Amino acid sequence: MQNTLLIGLSRQVTLERQMDVIANNVANVNTNGFKADRSLFQEYLADGAREDNFMAGRDRRISHVMDRATFRDYAQGALEPTKNPLDVAIDGSGFFVVQTPQGERYTRDGSFQINNQGQLVNASGYPVLGSGGPIQFQQTDKQITIAQDGNVTVLEGTARTDSVRGKLRIVRFANPQALTKEGSNLYSGGAGVADTTSVVRQGFVEKSNVNSVLEMSRLIEVNRTYSHIATLLQQQHDLHRSAIDKLAEVPA
Repeated sequence: MQNTLLIGLSRQVTLERQMDVIANNVANVNTNGFKADRSLFQEYLADGAREDNFMAGRDRRISHVMDRATFRDYAQGALEPTKNPLDVAIDGSGFFVVQTPQGERYTRDGSFQINNQGQLVNASGYPVLGSGGPIQFQQTDKQITIAQDGNVTVLEGTARTDSVRGKLRIVRFANPQALTKEGSNLYSGGAGVADTTSVVRQGFVEKSNVNSVLEMSRLIEVNRTYSHIATLLQQQHDLHRSAIDKLAEVPA
């Protein structure tokens, strides 16, 4: 009976972690550029079932559940048109680069704006980096155009001439799973290299790749499984207590 309790407890611990991961996905279903997390589990075998009478003459191996890790699903989310010239989506596997007080960070959220200093910034106010540093606009700039290769041009002043304000820096990673989520839709870590295959889409934002219906179904499934195991453990506990009570009644 003790083995049943330990195995059930190991499964409950992993289910609790899985529930946290799914709940975080659901909470970010409307976060631009969000990438869903997935859970990884593995079997842990241990020799320890010594309370049984085995015909084979040796212990059986007990199978526990281990929460190994989480990984990110980098599948691209849907591109939603906004008609806002400062909204940009990446069609591909690249990342935008922004400058934070802690250094360069990466994001898939291309919902940009212009701050009071005329810099292109992300939703958190961090400057968006181009190939030559932050992208700076002038007060007389009009009709901002962002080409598919990331080039940012404007019509300058009354002369109505095209002027280049920079080129969005898009990077990719050989192993994006090595990136670390830092909150505010930012990633850190890894050595990014220039991405020449991704395409920039002006007037679009990439939505979260979380499937809300699927995630809610998973949440219900995990909750039911957790409750089922809790009932099983309670039954095993009652059997254990009943056995102890009966043994206590045996005459010495």
